[in-house]
Amino acid sequence: MFCKRPGAIHDASNGDIACDHFNRYREDCALMKDLGIENYRLSLSWPRILPTGRGTVDQAGLDFYDNLIDCLLEHGIDPHVTLFHWDTPYDIYLQGSWLNADISKWFADYTEIVSKKLGDRVASWMTLNEPQVFLGLGYETGSHAPGDKLGQQELLWASHNALLAHGRSAQALRSNITNGAQIGWAPVGVCSIPASDSAADIEAARKATLEMDSFSIWSLPLWNDPVFFGTYPECINKLWETSYYKPAEGDMQIINQVPDFFGANIYNAPRVRAGADGKPEVLPHPQGMARTIYHWPVTPEALYWGPKFFYEKYGKPIVITENGLGLSDWPHVDGKIHDPQRIDFLTRYMREFHRAGQD
Repeated sequence: MFCKRPGAIHDASNGDIACDHFNRYREDCALMKDLGIENYRLSLSWPRILPTGRGTVDQAGLDFYDNLIDCLLEHGIDPHVTLFHWDTPYDIYLQGSWLNADISKWFADYTEIVSKKLGDRVASWMTLNEPQVFLGLGYETGSHAPGDKLGQQELLWASHNALLAHGRSAQALRSNITNGAQIGWAPVGVCSIPASDSAADIEAARKATLEMDSFSIWSLPLWNDPVFFGTYPECINKLWETSYYKPAEGDMQIINQVPDFFGANIYNAPRVRAGADGKPEVLPHPQGMARTIYHWPVTPEALYWGPKFFYEKYGKPIVITENGLGLSDWPHVDGKIHDPQRIDFLTRYMREFHRAGQD
């Protein structure tokens, strides 16, 4: 629906065909094997399996994933599955989407179906991918699908329902997987980098990463604290006091399905220093710094400080579930794409992640 809205997408592009993975997945698996890839993260499409979001299964859609996972394993590649990567079934959207309190139950039913079918072969599972993005950009700014613009109270309620969806989905997974697969989730790993090695700046970066004093859909504690500790940050609990909708009894126990790993999607981070009052102060990035095609700053230290701070607070293995950069590249005159920027980018980021692991 969003792609068909006039002016919503640059040059009216759409993903109707894209790379045609649905029909060419066997070729794609062979290419991955040739590249030496041993692990592959994929996302399932809820509406491909349940066109209306619940009820009758589209067997062809479920069979596609069943066959894809078998093909990956035949090529020596372990599949790592994400259950929700932003594509809400249209019928569910018409029933209120993430504002409907029943969506977490419908999502759990969907999880039940796929985990019974695939739960003997998947290496790891992630419930939700980047709730900050699908709610922040899809329901706050309206720049992503479905293009809505909700107020703070509605966003808070939608966030609660998304957290319940994680909890109920994790429960369904743990009831059905038979191969000891790990269960995690993959929010945006929003973090900060200290402007210097001073203790004050490091503490400021830690606070900016792990604490929140007002509502922001992007703040990691809004998402991770309920999941790992079963409670919202204090500033969010205060908002619930005046909210029209409030968490029901037992909701926090459902949400508090502690993941086996924290899947963090990290691309960049701001630099912060301790202000005059000791509070974090965000610094502008220097002019001329390296940036991706999306104008995102290249900040390799994000993969050091982010995982370091996350592990200190949440105490679970940190898996970088997304990282990389967008480039405008093309085949060179010799017919090859030499990719020097991407090689350099990944080398710098992986060095920092390795350094965090060593610490």
